Amino acid sequence: MRVARVVMDGVTHTAIVAPDGASVRVLAAEIGVLDVLCGRTEREQMRGQERPIEEVRLLAPIEPPSIRDFSVFEQHIEGIVMGRDPNARVPDAWYRSPFCYFSNPGAVTGPGEEIPVPRGCRDLDFELEVAAVISRPGRNLTPEQAAEHIAGYTIFNDWSARDLQFEEMKLGLGICKGKDFANTLGPWIVTPDELEHLRTGDRLDLDMSAQVNGRPLGHDTLANMAWSFQELVSYASRGTWVRPGDVLGSGTCGSGCLLELRGRHGPDAYPPLAPGDTVTLSVQGIGTLTNTIVPGIDPVPLPEARPGRMRSRA
Repeated sequence: MRVARVVMDGVTHTAIVAPDGASVRVLAAEIGVLDVLCGRTEREQMRGQERPIEEVRLLAPIEPPSIRDFSVFEQHIEGIVMGRDPNARVPDAWYRSPFCYFSNPGAVTGPGEEIPVPRGCRDLDFELEVAAVISRPGRNLTPEQAAEHIAGYTIFNDWSARDLQFEEMKLGLGICKGKDFANTLGPWIVTPDELEHLRTGDRLDLDMSAQVNGRPLGHDTLANMAWSFQELVSYASRGTWVRPGDVLGSGTCGSGCLLELRGRHGPDAYPPLAPGDTVTLSVQGIGTLTNTIVPGIDPVPLPEARPGRMRSRA
């Protein structure tokens, strides 16, 4: 099943997408995406109105309470470090366990939505990922248990303002404005049973590709994840809860962003995104996600730090 959020006649609805993507079955407005994904909807409620997909506007398929973004593609990390030093290698710490950062659920955008250049950014990048959506709460899950907590999968574009990101990371506190301006999800959520025929062991062998203005930028397979989604959910639930609607990103696949490609092919081969550029991400078995960059606005100037004169009396 493919589950979407759509706007029809000015009202937001959950919809079931036809296998060919040409039409949707629009459900009653009171039925939420998680109602469908978590099996809380009766068969009679699933009938809905059939509409051609051109007659509705697709939204991000989920409004997540949290977004954890991992980074589990070795090729991606390798290309990033090569941009700083051609002889650099993936840090040993990367191999020990998956890691993630928390992104901004208040910056979720959907299919076809315009993405403004963030304030002060001159090095805008896309990132091609797949995300798992959590269906039910869990804590301290094993990977085997975690599989039962995944409602489905969607494409995730983890947009990055690279110049802002790397300036912020100098403090060692993580990422702030370099990441929280747009997190695009879509075009819909595909339930695990739809992808089972593409499974290889505990991984999904889904072809992933990206284009900018129709220019192909290479491709990868989701099967190259260094940890499975079940293992990522298990790790995320250590000592805490994962909740229905939570989104867990795979991290960027190999050849899945401009920064990595510049690390491999030189700084001038893949320029930053600019207004008018259209980014198209495709994942086998899920669909295609397209967004266009538009101008942003200038940042409101703030003064540099003005440390207080009072000192602690420790």
